[in-house]
Amino acid sequence: MLRRPADSDAEAIVRACDDPVTARFLYVLPSPYTLQDARDYLRAAEAKWAEGGAEFTITENGHYVGAIGVRPPDAWGVAEIGYLAAPWARGKGVVTTATRAVTDWLFDHGVERVELSAAVENIASLRVAFKAGFQEEGRRRDAKVMRDGRRTDIITLARIRRDPGVAAEPYLPFFDGGELSDGVVRLAPMEVADAPDFHRMMLEPSVAAYAFGPPTTLPDSERRCRYTGYWWVSGQRIELSIKDAVSGEFAGHVQLAQVQPMIGQGMIGYSLMPEFRGRGFMTRAVRLLVDWAFANTPLHRIVAGTDLGNQPSQQVLERAGFVRELTHRELFPKEDGTRSDELEWLRLRPR
Repeated sequence: MLRRPADSDAEAIVRACDDPVTARFLYVLPSPYTLQDARDYLRAAEAKWAEGGAEFTITENGHYVGAIGVRPPDAWGVAEIGYLAAPWARGKGVVTTATRAVTDWLFDHGVERVELSAAVENIASLRVAFKAGFQEEGRRRDAKVMRDGRRTDIITLARIRRDPGVAAEPYLPFFDGGELSDGVVRLAPMEVADAPDFHRMMLEPSVAAYAFGPPTTLPDSERRCRYTGYWWVSGQRIELSIKDAVSGEFAGHVQLAQVQPMIGQGMIGYSLMPEFRGRGFMTRAVRLLVDWAFANTPLHRIVAGTDLGNQPSQQVLERAGFVRELTHRELFPKEDGTRSDELEWLRLRPR
């Protein structure tokens, strides 16, 4: 049930807004958040209604579980929406339901376009938007400043009146339990804490020899790790750390990238720390990810590319069930100005 905010919501508002996750992504809120801040919000909510906008308390069984607000529509019938989920209501779909309802209500009242935005690391907010039928439209680089002073990219999404507003099933669903493991290796989403090990691995000569693109810095690797959740929830790619399942040490990286839903194809890529080679870690990691992809996504083809001279990588693919399909002649540019051939490998969905 959606209703106007009331004085009786104040204590619940404090609990919701003083939560660390809320404070992290709603960086304009005071922190710590006090009862006086809640009272100020309630007055601002009344003013928003008077100015042509809207502010709702989201309730479940009569209890406060979040908030959703709308800025007054502009002269072109465009409104911006924002929402907050109380910690005790997350994962239950109440904010998604409220977002869909308020958006439809706005269309019923003549609004033509409803926009929202979320920090690239705010995966929960992005999931709400996609489930509520919003479509991603772009990325504003370094558009906002986080509470820690770091600038962050903002993802912009929208629904327009003629959109069906149907929540598409995620092309790349998240892992059940958050990770994959066979007891020897563990695959988990890349995190900022993995960036130093990942960066050190990419600088290792035997890895750098086959890396594509200019050298990267540690901040580049940290930025990449901050994007992994967004890439996944938007269906673009999956970036995983490979960990020793026993010790928890970072062993390498594996990715499912270049996802093309129209033809049901993705590409796998990987790198491994030298100290973990010769133990079957990469073969296990590739098998885990590919087997999961065929069991949980519509992908029909998974390909991989190796430099003609990278025999260890080719052996990994053979052991993981890939077959050599074709050769791309002189595909990879080298530092000395020459080019090397790429061997393309393939695994098809089991029949």
